Amino acid sequence: MNLNLLMDNLTNPALLFFVLGVLAVRLKSDLEIPANTSKFISLYLLFSIGFKGGQELAHSQFTWEIVWAVLFGIAVASVIPVYTFFILKRKLSVDDSGAIAAAYGSVSAVTFVTAVSFLEIQQVNFDGHMVAVMALMEAPAIIIGVMLIRFYGEKDAIKIKVRSIVKHSFTNGSVFLIVGSLIIGLLANEQQAQGIKPFTTDIFKGFLAIFLLDMGIVSGKRLKDFLNSGRFTAAFAILIPLINGCVVALLSGLVTDDEGNRFIFAVLAASASYIAVPAAMKIAAPKANPGLFLPMALVVTFPLNITIGLPLYFSIIN
Repeated sequence: MNLNLLMDNLTNPALLFFVLGVLAVRLKSDLEIPANTSKFISLYLLFSIGFKGGQELAHSQFTWEIVWAVLFGIAVASVIPVYTFFILKRKLSVDDSGAIAAAYGSVSAVTFVTAVSFLEIQQVNFDGHMVAVMALMEAPAIIIGVMLIRFYGEKDAIKIKVRSIVKHSFTNGSVFLIVGSLIIGLLANEQQAQGIKPFTTDIFKGFLAIFLLDMGIVSGKRLKDFLNSGRFTAAFAILIPLINGCVVALLSGLVTDDEGNRFIFAVLAASASYIAVPAAMKIAAPKANPGLFLPMALVVTFPLNITIGLPLYFSIIN
């Protein structure tokens, strides 16, 4: 891995604000981002990414590469929860294994947003259809995770209709907003889009820094839960994302030559959902312990990806 690239990433202001958030908790500071402010910023980031992706998609011609990209993304999101479930089941309960497998098969919108910022710093573009690929990768992992829990779990386990899980996946706020923003960006002409460019582009990095500060605070508060979970879950939360990201960074070359698109594929494969999956598992797998899969995704995998993962996957692709 390029050490200069790693150092540039580690001195990225957005990442340093994340570290500041963790330190604030560890040093018992009263620093806190109000819940409403945090929610607004997260909605803004998703809106901005979706809208800009729609604009990029509007300016690109439909090709078979887009079809293959969508199919590849869905395949990645379907395979990861299957193999990770059987690894996890050796040490954990079926419910916990299915929930964690779904989280690691699904994607993190916040990691995606951070990856987009990383590409901007590297002055590398990616195609707008990758935003749609990200949104479509969320549901398959959740569905497969629930199916594995139902198949290997207790016979009297709660019965959840697959249709309701699919609906919940796509109507989840983050997915719904980013898909909706993508469609609006696709429909808006260039002159209309220019009118809101200062809002969608110019202030993006500042909001990202504040949001990562809040993520650092949240991660710091959940650190104790994770430390009590044991070595197995810690090793899983570190190794599996790196393996997924590196393998997909290589395999993505089969569907596209664009280095920006390949990088996004690798980041999505390496990321873990800590928003959509916990919400879905609360309904589908109430016995799964959120004190296990939430800290794994948020406290370990998310920081791992934005510090070491991003430059590592980028170096592999290059």
